[in-house]
Amino acid sequence: MKSVSISAEKRVDLGKKEAKALRAAGKVPCVVYGGETVQHFAATEIAFNNLVYTPNVYAVAIDIEGTTVNALIKDIQFHPVTDRIIHIDFVELTPGKSVNTEIPVVINGNAIGVRNGGKLRKTLRKLSVRATPENLPDAITLDISKMKIGEKIYVRDVDAKGFDILTSGNAVIVAVKTARNVVEEEEEEGAEAAADAPAAEAPAAE
Repeated sequence: MKSVSISAEKRVDLGKKEAKALRAAGKVPCVVYGGETVQHFAATEIAFNNLVYTPNVYAVAIDIEGTTVNALIKDIQFHPVTDRIIHIDFVELTPGKSVNTEIPVVINGNAIGVRNGGKLRKTLRKLSVRATPENLPDAITLDISKMKIGEKIYVRDVDAKGFDILTSGNAVIVAVKTARNVVEEEEEEGAEAAADAPAAEAPAAE
């Protein structure tokens, strides 16, 4: 899994007053757990832009005043009015120790069914997985180029190597649906063609 780095500072006071002061200074209170100790820290809000506002998932190398902790974002809290980040929970990555996270689904190819007038419907954009840090994929890639109208790809169809998928196997990831407007247009064209066709002559009486 790809990794990005951020610089952070330790949090000494953990009360609401200190958290409020940090946010006023443009910083985000954070916590990382899952390791030997729980660590509280803060980093500038701008440092998280490439982590939060993206469909990708990254491991994060957090430099807390000279000590680096590798982690994944577990939960993000946003302000209900301004949508600014007000708190982030991280889970520490330890080699050989499995963690749960969500991995984005990437679609490749142009489905046959879409070329024939169908409509592509992507139901799941991320899948919940469990794996050790060294086996976490950057993305789950699906080739849809051979999909026809009416066909679906289920979670159970994904070839998961080195990780377990926690999302229900019966869940649909992507499907090619019949485009109703295309069908209606075809039916209308057929009806118009039938109406414009000359009527057959009646056979002559003997």
